[in-house]
Amino acid sequence: MREWWLLVGLICVPLMAVYLHIPPPALSPALQKWYNSGESFNFKGSNIFYRDSLGAVGSSDVVVLLHGFPTSSYDWNKIWSALNQRFHRVVALDFLGFGFSDKPRGHRYSVFEQASVVEALLAHLGLGGQRVNLLAHDYGDTVALELLYRSDQNRTGHLTINSLCLSNGGLFPETHYPRWIQTVLKDVGLLSPVLTRLTNYMMFSRSVGQVFGPYTQPTDEEFWDMWTSLRFNDGNLVIDSVLQFLNQRAKHRDRWVGALTSTLVPLHMIYGPMDPVNPHPDFLLRYKYLVPRSTVTLLDKHVSHYPQLEDPLGFLNAYYGFINSF
Repeated sequence: MREWWLLVGLICVPLMAVYLHIPPPALSPALQKWYNSGESFNFKGSNIFYRDSLGAVGSSDVVVLLHGFPTSSYDWNKIWSALNQRFHRVVALDFLGFGFSDKPRGHRYSVFEQASVVEALLAHLGLGGQRVNLLAHDYGDTVALELLYRSDQNRTGHLTINSLCLSNGGLFPETHYPRWIQTVLKDVGLLSPVLTRLTNYMMFSRSVGQVFGPYTQPTDEEFWDMWTSLRFNDGNLVIDSVLQFLNQRAKHRDRWVGALTSTLVPLHMIYGPMDPVNPHPDFLLRYKYLVPRSTVTLLDKHVSHYPQLEDPLGFLNAYYGFINSF
């Protein structure tokens, strides 16, 4: 009996060691093209990936794209070319800990720092004094609200916000239902590093697939690109640290919801109603009640948490309708 367990141990231990240190997957041609089209700048010792594209001639409008969790600026790839036909500058970044940006371990990730990253990027691009339009999704919505607070309330912001469009973000803790695995990873303390190392493609794609509609699921290639961008720079090992934004949303609700409800900046919400994270109708009723001056676009009933990927044309039409209305 003892020899049997010894044999199992001799086989399993090296296999587990190999698995836990498996190298990240290679970039697909599409993801490699996105990476090659970007640049990076230094923020307090960390490299931040961004794309800055010159678009429409004769326009001075700038749009800044703020992505969600746990993905990256590549979330905007389906509408990137179209935005370049409308805006003079289209800027997107990977937040610290996401995508092609650095992902330092042991770092205290925060929404406040990510807002500072955005400010630093726009200063780096010479856009600090220009009016910018913010287009945000999910996690990016909360970063946008911190930027809005700094601009409107605290008067210490370095951006002049021309407009703000949000989409399917967990703005209100009382109507936000994070995935079970997110709750586990952010709260299990010493076990989190073990769980993040055990995360694999099958677990990731299953979890992400649950927040897409049944008829708007990513292709296998799109799932793989999401996983690849997460694994880049060992991003799977910092998920638990990044997820502290869920606790920050609850702690700073009054600050960020207060900025949203009191601003005079033009506001719009693009909403996929099949979203299990911010479910319909609870989320939308809450939003309309607290932010009555905002306009809202309710997309097709089959669209879920990633509207810019699930219904790019509907998303674009909603955004153009908003941005051309003032």
